[in-house]
Amino acid sequence: MSEIFLARAIELAELGRGTTHPNPLVGAVLVRDGEIVGEGWHQRRGEPHAEVHALRSAGDRARGAALYVTLEPCSHLGATPPCADALIEAGVARVVAGQIDPNPEVSGEGLERLRRAGVEVEVADGELGFRARRQLENWRTWVSLRRPFVTYKAAVTLDGRVTVPGARWVSGEESRRLVHELRAASDAVAVGMGTVRADEPRLDARHVPVVRQPRRLAFGRGPLPAGSKLELRSGGLREELEALADEGVQSLLLEGGPTLASSFFAEGLVDKLLVFVAPALSGSGSGLLASLRAPLALSRLTARPVGMDILLEAYVHEP
Repeated sequence: MSEIFLARAIELAELGRGTTHPNPLVGAVLVRDGEIVGEGWHQRRGEPHAEVHALRSAGDRARGAALYVTLEPCSHLGATPPCADALIEAGVARVVAGQIDPNPEVSGEGLERLRRAGVEVEVADGELGFRARRQLENWRTWVSLRRPFVTYKAAVTLDGRVTVPGARWVSGEESRRLVHELRAASDAVAVGMGTVRADEPRLDARHVPVVRQPRRLAFGRGPLPAGSKLELRSGGLREELEALADEGVQSLLLEGGPTLASSFFAEGLVDKLLVFVAPALSGSGSGLLASLRAPLALSRLTARPVGMDILLEAYVHEP
């Protein structure tokens, strides 16, 4: 039964996507005697957190209840008072958190404050714990490593080539639409200068709902072509990612070719792969990566159809 309530909290957290940045998505559900008595989610930056909305929804029924929340309740005074204190004052008896706060400056402090006040505390594990962390994979990397979460996206043929002679696209129309959705959901999109010179890509999100366009970046030595709308980033990759993080960029969709991707992999800066596999054989051309220093084990491999293609997803660094 408890899994149902945490799954509901994860569902509620999604309602804040697009309005909480740079704060994390958080959902909360209060349960007493097996019945949901209050729900909430973090709605906007600077406004009350999910736990407070759930407490307000529950009223007096919060006393003795169990809280299921996707992220450890905060213990510090920021734009809003500490949620841990609000839970203690309301008489909540048990807290089940989907994950510990990954911020090294505050990690575990909220749960410890609750324990000291006599509140029973639990952190989810297994698949639900992973779902909670996955929901915040961009934010988790941003606050813990001070760089964006990097997803490398590529399209390949069945023989592993990134081009098909005589064809403009490797993947199908449905896959290309999904790429535009991925761009719309990312803080930044990037390619290397080789791709810029060969294709002059726009990198914007088109023909899909967009709250805000991503920043569009080119890594490497310039100059950019006349009229290009891309930002040139010519420093070291790690330094550039740290600078982007300081500017609020939490997620980066890497669409560059094999050379740039290999450079990111060499520095351990790729977190997730999205590979669209098309039902075609190329017979020639570059592969997914130019090179790797050593074999690399991936985790959480999944596959699903997208039109006539198959989308493979796997993690280099799990959230």
